[in-house]
Amino acid sequence: MGNELSKKEIGERIINLRLKKGFSQDDLAKSIGISRPSLTQIELGNRGISFSEMQKLSVVLSFSLDDFVSEKFYNKQHLELPYEAEENISEERISVPTLNIIKFKNILLYILERCSGKPNVGETVLYKLLYFSDFNYYELYEEHLTGANYKKLPYGPVPQKLDAIIDQMIELKQLEKIKTDYKGFPQKRFIPLEKADLTRLKASEKDVIDKVIDQMSDWSANAISDYSHKDLPWEVTEIGNDISYNLAFYRELPYSVRVYDEEEND
Repeated sequence: MGNELSKKEIGERIINLRLKKGFSQDDLAKSIGISRPSLTQIELGNRGISFSEMQKLSVVLSFSLDDFVSEKFYNKQHLELPYEAEENISEERISVPTLNIIKFKNILLYILERCSGKPNVGETVLYKLLYFSDFNYYELYEEHLTGANYKKLPYGPVPQKLDAIIDQMIELKQLEKIKTDYKGFPQKRFIPLEKADLTRLKASEKDVIDKVIDQMSDWSANAISDYSHKDLPWEVTEIGNDISYNLAFYRELPYSVRVYDEEEND
């Protein structure tokens, strides 16, 4: 089989079958007796798969090996690649993100409070702190933090509907927008005019946000943008498209924030 299909093609077909059946990576890995990091490497096309592992997959995911290696595989499965269609698959265990505006506002206020004395935290840095808070939380807990959609733009991931939310917060006198210069460059900054309601945040949510702030809030706009460009969810998404949260499960160090029970043995 390895002579007929590349590792990448095998990985793509396994992803499609897994999503169709509604398996998470953890669930499928346990079902066939391998570690979740091993399955990640198989799906990414970085690791080969043994015949016995493929046989187990065929039983768990209900496919024939002949169909799997067929040139007409996608016609038979009526599937697309996961990062193109996974959010349209109703069977997928992980929900489509829905923006929680109240939580988003309080997280925005909290980040601005924590970073109020840092002149580098303008619009660009703020966007990236929100992005890594959202995607790190999702990778850890398989739940959405704010539920914001992030679009891939040339300077990095940008949360959608943010302008409308900020305009509303300015109107309600929760925020003030100012224009300044930082190291000779124009900068937009947001000043919190009220405190975040921390009762809206679970301890696990605040912990993830705090870790992102501690790691990245002193970085320049260029440094944090460059870092975001090497994060796999941003890297594999086409410019102008929404970034799928499920791609967070394919991160590798130093971006991955999840510690798995099983270690990679391959």
